[in-house]
Amino acid sequence: MKQNPTVETRKKDIDAIYDIPVQISAVLGKSTMQVSQLLKLGRGAVVELDRKVGEAIDIYVNNRLVARGEVIVVEDRLGVTMTEIVKSDRS
Repeated sequence: MKQNPTVETRKKDIDAIYDIPVQISAVLGKSTMQVSQLLKLGRGAVVELDRKVGEAIDIYVNNRLVARGEVIVVEDRLGVTMTEIVKSDRS
């Protein structure tokens, strides 16, 4: 006979996932080019992206789009402020 887990057991199960690392990526934009163009790139080359200045960037967690945000400066580093949570297709 199966026993129902107690609230304490469920809390321990949930607590166990808090230390699992996830990869977070903030994508400024994308570009497509031919290999011949890629090989011509050098120091100072500019790669034009598909986004405009001020347009929201995409935020991915483990390669899944979860939010959009804006680039900010935090001391001497770049950061991202989340401005929109993207609704998941999962039901």
